[in-house]
Amino acid sequence: MKHWQYQNPVAIHFGAGVLDTLPALLAGRTCTLVTFPEAEGFGLVPRLRQLLGASLVGVIDQTQPNPDVDGLDKLYRQFWSEQQQGSAQQSDVVVAVGGGSALDTAKALMVGTESGEFDALVALLATGKAFKPHAVKKLIAVPTTSGTGSEVTGWATIWNRAAGKKYSLHLPETWPEAAVVDPELVLSLPAGPTLAAGLDALSHALEAIWNINANPVSDNHAVSAAREVLATLPKLMKNLGSVELRQRMSFAALTAGLAFSNTRTALAHSISYDMTIHHGLPHGIACSFTLPMVLQRALGVYADRDAVLARVFDCPLAQAPAFLTEFIEQLGVSTQFESYGVSLTESQRMITAALDGVRGKNFIGVARAAA
Repeated sequence: MKHWQYQNPVAIHFGAGVLDTLPALLAGRTCTLVTFPEAEGFGLVPRLRQLLGASLVGVIDQTQPNPDVDGLDKLYRQFWSEQQQGSAQQSDVVVAVGGGSALDTAKALMVGTESGEFDALVALLATGKAFKPHAVKKLIAVPTTSGTGSEVTGWATIWNRAAGKKYSLHLPETWPEAAVVDPELVLSLPAGPTLAAGLDALSHALEAIWNINANPVSDNHAVSAAREVLATLPKLMKNLGSVELRQRMSFAALTAGLAFSNTRTALAHSISYDMTIHHGLPHGIACSFTLPMVLQRALGVYADRDAVLARVFDCPLAQAPAFLTEFIEQLGVSTQFESYGVSLTESQRMITAALDGVRGKNFIGVARAAA
């Protein structure tokens, strides 16, 4: 067996009502809350104000789905202008409460540039190289969806739709200090976002298996997460108010996050970026509708990967792509490119480009798929 390592520095706090432990986790430090616009109306911001008291010195709730450089620029300048020594709004910690977009926004805000300008951060990201932040805040991540796994990873995705680009932020400093996973926060999530988040978690789990960076620990997390999503998501879609099913999906998403936190994602996610930026497909759908196709390409490449994938499915592995197709289609999601206005020619171009992308190169079947 090749040498491998697994590392995840995030302290995980899980369970119904665990949100109430936030004051203890802050331990007297001040914080800025980064959350989604509807959080006030949902009663989440008032609850956090009461819970955190004087520790809460600022609220940023104008986050946007799939955060773009245009929207982030203003938030970033506002946040870092408030972080002057002695300012009443100076905070030690960023508390991110929301889905993947809110957590991505928080990770972008927590990394300070010398000028305090977001353009400087974008310029650093554009190099694709690691860098040492001029300033950085600690992060506590509180997910309100069950899918992204962002609460236990150091990654954030930042979009530049005008330029047709995507940047990945990942530094040693952007790992959350703690993840607070409270399934009660997901109870009010509507059907559409619940489905997209659940399929995102499934994608994270499978992408961690057909991955050149996989290791035995990530495999165990990935298999557990994938099996739980396959068993739970259809039931949850029929009973959105079930605390038990919400808890199971929250744990599955967390476990999938622990898997891909070490492997990164692969081909399905590489394809998804094009589908999101050019075709407007929500991330959870964009990264999951191709899973049967990618699974088919992954089979037979490496015997050890086949053995791990066989642990996911309760059917012969050769039948797994058809099983996965039926699973996704029965949830109301098409697995065909043409359903999203993408022609055969364009889809082939998209797959070829995705295989050459940073995430696509993590796919075990790159050589065979490119042939």
